Amino acid sequence: MAEAGRNSSSNEDAQTLPFSQQPIIILGAGIIGCATARQLLQKGFSVILVAEYLPGDESIFYASNWAGAAWHAGDGLSNEHKYLQAATHRHLLKLAQEEPEAGVCLVQAREYLEELPGANSSIWGRTVLADFHELDPSEYPSNFAAGWSYTNLVTDPTLHMPHLGSKIAALGGRFIRQKVGALSDLYAQFPHSRIFVNASGAGSKTLADVQDRRCFHERGQNVFLRTPKTITMYFRNGNEYTYVIPRPLSGGLVLGGVKQRDDLSPDVDMTIARDEIARAHRLAPDVVPAQPAESDLSYIVGIRPSRDGGFRLESQKVGERTVLSAYGFGGKGYAFSYGIADALVGMIERAEFENVIP
Repeated sequence: MAEAGRNSSSNEDAQTLPFSQQPIIILGAGIIGCATARQLLQKGFSVILVAEYLPGDESIFYASNWAGAAWHAGDGLSNEHKYLQAATHRHLLKLAQEEPEAGVCLVQAREYLEELPGANSSIWGRTVLADFHELDPSEYPSNFAAGWSYTNLVTDPTLHMPHLGSKIAALGGRFIRQKVGALSDLYAQFPHSRIFVNASGAGSKTLADVQDRRCFHERGQNVFLRTPKTITMYFRNGNEYTYVIPRPLSGGLVLGGVKQRDDLSPDVDMTIARDEIARAHRLAPDVVPAQPAESDLSYIVGIRPSRDGGFRLESQKVGERTVLSAYGFGGKGYAFSYGIADALVGMIERAEFENVIP
């Protein structure tokens, strides 16, 4: 699927091509970069993705392969960001209904809150989620202040990313495996391209001409419990933040979570693992035993690309080029993925308009 680095032969005649036929260059091939590439290719654009890690890779720094990847309405969001999540839900639902090989499934969900929801809580998701129901106190454990049930979408990234990579290739997209030190390296490598998308995640901290000091690595570790009980997702909102995410197509549950800033250790911390199992059992004792058989357990470690103050999504002019930035999603990449892709496509179509209309 991937080509060797620094191959720009397809651009040799690009200076003679109309704007719409010049390749759009995406730096980064995680869920944000790949979702954007797919949307652009379906719109008829030419796309090249350049990245150190590609779909199917198992490096802990390729966070898109290790995500919990359940859609969840975020709290504290602006209306614009809520819409990005809503648009993502629309795309994921279509994938669940029409492309089962994409690894997206519908499950039931139960969400419990330690405190009553505030003014800008995740309850806004009721406008997007099917079968949303505010639970009566008799329907949730007495140690919670509120609870909701709904039908939700979960994505298995171990299936979704390879599927997305295959779809991109089938649509004519190209992957180049290459570590990039600066966006200017891409400008030199693709001198006739005028649209560049920076979806490099935490890599934006070290890109020589970006150096976004708000970016940081955040270690996540989960437990995967093999079980046939993969019908319902459980989510605990509050100080004892916990999730139990079904993966029906892989035959198990993802138990989590934890966030460890600037920790890059690939080693499984069994103290964390035992705590995640204990929390998951307290949240969903009917599906997570207090002491699962070790033979039913495996462990997931991934390094999330996070950013203080939230993700960056913007367009700027760099000379004659348009450079789009979309990075810093932390553990919310899948919840924003296809909505971000739509937003980037819109920015690119605006740039196209400005270049083709005299």
